[in-house]
Amino acid sequence: MKRLLSYSFNLLVTLCVAFTLTGCVSSRLPIASTSPWQEVELNTEANPLDISFSDPQHGFLVGTNRLILETNDGGISWGERTLDLPSEENFRLISIDFKGNEGWIAGQPGLVLHTTDAGKNWDRLAISSQLPGDPYLITTLGPDKAELATTAGAVYQTSDGGSNWEGLVSDASGGVRDLRRGLEGGYVSVSSLGNFFATLDPGQDTWQPHQRASSKRVQSLGYQPSGELWMLSRGAEIRLNDQVGEIESWGKPIIPITNGYNYLDLAWDPTGNIWAAGGNGTLLVSSDNGDSWEVDPVGDEQPSNFIRVLFDDISQDGKAKGFVLGERGILLRWAS
Repeated sequence: MKRLLSYSFNLLVTLCVAFTLTGCVSSRLPIASTSPWQEVELNTEANPLDISFSDPQHGFLVGTNRLILETNDGGISWGERTLDLPSEENFRLISIDFKGNEGWIAGQPGLVLHTTDAGKNWDRLAISSQLPGDPYLITTLGPDKAELATTAGAVYQTSDGGSNWEGLVSDASGGVRDLRRGLEGGYVSVSSLGNFFATLDPGQDTWQPHQRASSKRVQSLGYQPSGELWMLSRGAEIRLNDQVGEIESWGKPIIPITNGYNYLDLAWDPTGNIWAAGGNGTLLVSSDNGDSWEVDPVGDEQPSNFIRVLFDDISQDGKAKGFVLGERGILLRWAS
């Protein structure tokens, strides 16, 4: 009898440990009582990849499978928009950016579009076949002026509406899996294998490589509101720069939840809350700089991998614009 009880106890312990390792940690993270997000119906199976506004009411959403949608009510509803592109080419519209009526779209393969009338008309620009990599990120700087970064880490600038482009980098960093531009004009990128990251400060013409924070491969990298860096690594690990101006000095890993899904993006909302987004509807929020986290109830209901969290600097009546972009046409709108 004692042997049977001992066996039963050991089996129970083994099952509990196994259950813990397979993801029960996720159930221990509290669900927030309210959510600032509202689901928006897009009526598409394409993946939204970027959003930008020409004014508080008017903007565009772009994505895979030539997806381009337009809104005239601040992002509450979106309608289909067509572009004059060859029907046999299946473009991935990956980046869009407006500064007033001046706007640009970067797409793959080899696509750059330009508008000067808030998107009423778009002109396709000729891109050299010698361009290192594919267009990845476009930034509007002013009338007829923009910067284009590619999947090879090349950066170009135009001041004449795209007729001519000047290379700003003497040697590309190689293939990148993630690349972002800071408000001051610098760039950060993650190598295609995630084994290191690189920085390009304003005025530099060469990428500076840096070691990752741990042995785990880097998923994505970006800027905090302070200008310091954040890093997302495999294993659902978050790290923040812990010393001002020291980009290789990282705090202890933050692991809010272990559910088998990596985080894909990190963003700060206008109130200072941190949002972490990732696979299987993972959308977490921290109001104390990452010390504690909650599950967002609206995000938790979405059958999608969340790709991006973004906040637009165009506001109306003091209300910021924010969106969570998910696969298969999932979009959440900041309604706080």
